[in-house]
Amino acid sequence: MITSNISIAVNALNQGELVAIPTETVYGLAGSAFNEQAIQKIFQLKNRPTCNPLILHTHCISEVSKFVKEIPPNAMKLAEAFWPGPLTLLLPKKSIIPHSVTSGSHLVAVRIPNHTVTLSLLKQLEFPLVAPSANPYTRISPTNSKMVYDYFGDALPCILEGDICSKGIESTIVGFHENTPIIYRQGAISIDAIEFIAGKSKVQATKKEKVTTPGMYPMHYAPKTKFCIVDSVLDFIYENRDIKIGALTLGKLEVNLPNTTNINLSIAADLEEASTNLYKSMYELDGMELDCIIIEQFPEIGIGKSLNDRILRASFR
Repeated sequence: MITSNISIAVNALNQGELVAIPTETVYGLAGSAFNEQAIQKIFQLKNRPTCNPLILHTHCISEVSKFVKEIPPNAMKLAEAFWPGPLTLLLPKKSIIPHSVTSGSHLVAVRIPNHTVTLSLLKQLEFPLVAPSANPYTRISPTNSKMVYDYFGDALPCILEGDICSKGIESTIVGFHENTPIIYRQGAISIDAIEFIAGKSKVQATKKEKVTTPGMYPMHYAPKTKFCIVDSVLDFIYENRDIKIGALTLGKLEVNLPNTTNINLSIAADLEEASTNLYKSMYELDGMELDCIIIEQFPEIGIGKSLNDRILRASFR
């Protein structure tokens, strides 16, 4: 059920059910962080490995202090600069946080989402929420309520309506080693913005084996349709006229050929606009029974680095 009634979501969560919640990044699949059955429902519904930790969501910094042992100085600087917003901090957890949330790690990923509906929801609950993206494991993250319903249907009792997610890609996850920022997942806040506040950072490589925080697996955010990063969209199309192609383009590049469906992510070549449109456009093309979806790399500046991270993972096979 898709609803704008927050009370319905509050009641469902209090009863240990799951609720899809809107955030400024993507929709989350939320349950009580203190309810083991709800936590296990999240893993089961997503078909997500239990070794992949979840992100804790709450509504203010004073609440975060209830769940973590400390907030390092640079972490506090980032929190004050970007919360509420698309920043997730990896911090040493208190024992009140179940090991199932952190997959056994002594660190918990925490964020305060910047969405009026979900902030209102969180303020009405006596517990924080854990909420990975509301999609089957490795699939395209949903940025509107319809995508969530298409994925889960009536298996999910409540989907809170929150319109399109404005940022369109996941939060940036930052941990710390001796107060130095470690970027575990590039996201809606650029590396440059993180470093402007907290100084030089290090970027942690994605992993198949030991995962310490969400977002570290190399394959993720992927459509069912074959997804390819190409040097030139036009050259690829002209060289493959016998197949059905979906093209994601940026700026003035437009394609009008019989074998190609083109979605322009931003005619103005605005990377923030492209970020908002990326997942929903991938999802739209994925439903068209195409032979492949193609895209060129984004400029490696600002949030373009995060967008390139996403399309690289979508192409990983």
